[in-house]
This record gives sequence, C-alpha cells and structure tokens, in this order.
Amino acid sequence: MKSFAHLSLVLSSFCLLLSVSFSKETSRKSENKNIEKSLTAKIQSPEILDVNQHLSKKKSYVKIATIGARPLTIDPKTKPQKVVDKIIAHWRKKFAQVLPDKPDLIVVPEACDRPNGFSLDKRLKYYRARKNQVREYFASVAKENNCYIVYSAARQTEDGSWHNSSVMLDRKGSIAGIYNKNHLVIKENTQAGILYGQDAPVIDCDFGRVAFAICFDLNFDELRTKYVKAKPDLIIFNSMYHGGLMQPYWAYSCRSHFVAAVAGQPSQIYNPLGQVITSTTNYFDFAVATVNLDCRLAHLDHNWDRLKAMKIKYGPQVKIKYPGLLGAVLISSQSEDVTADEMIKEFKIELLDDYMKRSLNHRHQSLQKRLNQRR
Repeated sequence: MKSFAHLSLVLSSFCLLLSVSFSKETSRKSENKNIEKSLTAKIQSPEILDVNQHLSKKKSYVKIATIGARPLTIDPKTKPQKVVDKIIAHWRKKFAQVLPDKPDLIVVPEACDRPNGFSLDKRLKYYRARKNQVREYFASVAKENNCYIVYSAARQTEDGSWHNSSVMLDRKGSIAGIYNKNHLVIKENTQAGILYGQDAPVIDCDFGRVAFAICFDLNFDELRTKYVKAKPDLIIFNSMYHGGLMQPYWAYSCRSHFVAAVAGQPSQIYNPLGQVITSTTNYFDFAVATVNLDCRLAHLDHNWDRLKAMKIKYGPQVKIKYPGLLGAVLISSQSEDVTADEMIKEFKIELLDDYMKRSLNHRHQSLQKRLNQRR
C-alpha cells in the first residue's frame, strides 16, 4: 500500500498535462458549458463563496456512497477512444455496486478517469479523445438515478488553462459547482502547467452545504481555516493520498461531516466528532451510509443538566452522542418538526465554538486586568 501511495503521488504531478479539442456538444452539454463558464467567472477571488444560494438551506438526512477504486490499468497500446470506452465501462461497474442503495451522493477519487501506467504522451492522446465524454457519462448516471455525483478530474477552462478539479453534478446531471485544487504538488504547476485554485466555494445542495478538498490540500491550514469559518455541513475529499489523522481532524475542527474517496486505500465517512461512520474494506472498495446533517457540537461543561432535560423532553427525537475523552458531544435532531438548533436554543445549550470563544476571551480579559493592575 505504501508503494502504491508513493507512486500515486508521483504520478499525480504529471497526470494533468492535457490538450483537449472540443467537438460540438448536445444541448445538455451546451447548457453545462454555460453553467461552467458562469461558475468560473464567479470564482475569481480568494473569498469563500456560496454557489446556488437560492436552494434550500435546510439540513437533512443524506445517503452517501464513497468509492475508493484504484486507477484502471489499460494496455498503453490501446487506441485512445477504446481507452475512453474502457474507463466508462469501469465506472459503470463501480456505480453498479452502490446504485441499488439509491444514494443521494456518490463520491469518487481524484483523477478518477486517468488510466494507470500511461506515459505522458499516451495520456495526452487519451485526453484528446476523452474530451468531456466521461463527465457526460457521470452526468447521465446522476440524472437517471436522481443523485449527486462528484466527478474529480483534470479540467480545461475556456481560456485554455488547466485545473485539477472536482465538479459537483446535481440530480439533473447539470453542474452545481466546481472546486479547483488550491494546494498543488509543486510539479503539477511547474511541469504540468496546472494553475493553483484560489477559492474555497461552498455549494448549496438540496440536502446541505458542501465544501471540497483534493489530495495535497489536506496538509494546509490555509484552506481548512476557510472552512472553519464557512461551516459547511459536509466536506468532500477526492484523493490519491489518504492523509491519515488529518481526515478526522478536518471533520472535528470544521464541525462537519467528512467523506473521503481515496484511490486504492480506505475510503471513509466521518461525523463531526471525527469518528468513522463507515469505511471501505480490503474486500470491498465501496461503502454506503446515511448521515444526519442536522447536528451541532456542544461541550459537556455547564451543559450536563440541560442535555439531560432535552433528552427527557424529546426522547428518541434527539440523539446525543458521547464519544468520551474529548469532552464534546454531538447533538442530532431526529425530529421532522424541530431542528437541532431549535432544541439547543430552547434549553440554552452553549455550543462548542461559543464555549471555546468565551473561554479564550476570559483568558485575554484576565491577563489584561492583571497587566493593568501592575501598572
């Protein structure tokens, strides 16, 4: 596994040197192209953006499928269009593993349509034939199965520049939003000419607000702290690199659910406490779980009696998860009528971030008071 991960990191720096000549597209492709152009035009500043803000912001249950498939190995002598066909057939089989569960969201690894073992020249010829065929296939699956799918691959914009991107396809197969990898492996930029992403878009889906990270991104607080501020309900991690403890750390520090799809490695879904909800295994490269996004984190300090009173009133309509050791708990509303925020407000429960902020402010005030007394 270590050698595979190392090889994947090396290859990822070269995987995005592309040249695509686009043919005339169908009406749906044209629509997606216009949406992509509009989204790209919006995402030009380093600010956190909300895409599709007109959609409902209500949090809800969402069934998520993660697929940690390894890159498909294909004979480099295969004709480029045949390679495209094999890639699509590969993903048809992978999707067939999770579609019977009727997921709301399917997540796949970074560079999901890149063949394994191709030279740069062979890969270039493949990408020229690929154009948008794989993305359009993913879009058709999303539309036919009424689900969101994240297509993570190399992407060329109209100005000819290239990005390592994750494209969110909605239930109609249209582009709901695009994230461009912010933190590239250096060679992706210097040798492959890939541009650094500048933004951290948060995309509104019908189940909640979604943010993204790709591979090397997971190492950098610059991106993570943007999401700490943005407070997405779910972070999607498409990758060739696992990241180890960084995955649950991102989930906890961002107070967000976190779903990872990592090529050939464990692909897991975490709750905001950083606990694994489900995972792929050595036998199966896919996992499916339903998660409740209507949840908040609180600290036990000063909340013991309030949490007990809330549980007595709402019973099974509220779930309070006590992980131990951490001091924080996850409050999830299982009511169709009352949200987690409404329950928390009713019982005056102090949220984790509010408690940390109050504690920090008290420290600063106390130190300042002591300093003033010495003068």
